[in-house]
Amino acid sequence: MRPFWLAVGFLTVFPIPHLGEVKVGEMKAASAFYPVAGYLIGAVLALAAWLTAGLPDGLQGGILLAVWLASTGMLHLDGLLDSADALLAMKPPAERLRILGDVHMGSFAFGVGFVVLLLKWQLLSAAPAPWLLLALPALVRFALLLPMNLFPAARPEGLGARSREGLVVPAFLLALPALVAFPWVGLAVVAVMLGLAYWAARRLGGGLSGDVYGMLVEMGELTGLLVFVLLG
Repeated sequence: MRPFWLAVGFLTVFPIPHLGEVKVGEMKAASAFYPVAGYLIGAVLALAAWLTAGLPDGLQGGILLAVWLASTGMLHLDGLLDSADALLAMKPPAERLRILGDVHMGSFAFGVGFVVLLLKWQLLSAAPAPWLLLALPALVRFALLLPMNLFPAARPEGLGARSREGLVVPAFLLALPALVAFPWVGLAVVAVMLGLAYWAARRLGGGLSGDVYGMLVEMGELTGLLVFVLLG
């Protein structure tokens, strides 16, 4: 059960047992349970959608967005903001890597963060099905393992490097119910996340970082909501 609890503790703010020091290789083992952590986030979202069903659409969407951000401790949003400043900067790869480690927010972070949150709020206000809210976080966290395996670590000493080369096959089996329920959403999520990962790796000199993983999760979730709403 230790890999399961590590995945939940890493990707969510939900309480877990005290696990002590994380040993070498344990984060890789935990990656098999990324979809389960996604299902837990999705279950909270689906419950929140059910409890707020009678509210105006915009208010319900705002509450769902707040619950979503709170469930992850804004971990992935932080990665999105840092990645925006670094990847959009007209700098050489080494300088972009330095910007990734800068704690200050620049104009790209503000602009991209505002647009992504605005779009996510609008899409959540379109009242997506509770089943999608349950499935989408699991789909995205499975899809994240693909670029984590395909691209090297931009910073070998970073937190993201400890989770690389994740266990795709067991994660795929755990995410399979969500993929079967929403195949077109899943296909779009995988395509967008891989495309963005390829672009980000080129901008960073060939590798990806933990911040980029966070960006991929945010953009994958946004893509899934958008495709579901467009397919109606």
